[in-house]
Amino acid sequence: MDKLVAIGCFFLFGFLGFAQEIEEGVLWNSDIRLTWADFKGKVPPAAESAATTASGISYSYSANLLHHEVKLDYEVNAFFYPNESWYKPELCNENTLAHEQLHFDITELFARKMRAKLHRTSFSDDVKGEVRKIYQDILKELQEYQERYDWETNFSRNREKQAEWNKKIVEALKNQSNP
Repeated sequence: MDKLVAIGCFFLFGFLGFAQEIEEGVLWNSDIRLTWADFKGKVPPAAESAATTASGISYSYSANLLHHEVKLDYEVNAFFYPNESWYKPELCNENTLAHEQLHFDITELFARKMRAKLHRTSFSDDVKGEVRKIYQDILKELQEYQERYDWETNFSRNREKQAEWNKKIVEALKNQSNP
């Protein structure tokens, strides 16, 4: 194995998509917060929720075999997709926006978890399959976590639980290192 390069798919909240079908995303940045102007998607006709944040994790890597050991160089990022994200202005307020921002922050938290997992994993000759498995496991865990967040906060309506989650994610982002 001389050099192997692969690019992962994007996970959008609620469904999977491919890069060629989705506009370029906005990279997560701790200094930039979402605004309602960032939500440019059309509200689906049968949509019951007040807003949807489309965010995802992308990755790329290259692997080299050096002295019978696989060395992995990788990049893992969290993105927000404006054209897939939408809101109903008549139902939304700043509390709703903060709830949606936390969905994006949670995506970044899981991007960091993936980076950490890639950093500490010793890969075999099946590096492509092993990286894909890590990605799929992270996406599954991310989706379950996002669903739990919505359920526990009642989609931001439970202000006490929302405040708990806000604190929990801020702390988790502070404590999750970036290898």
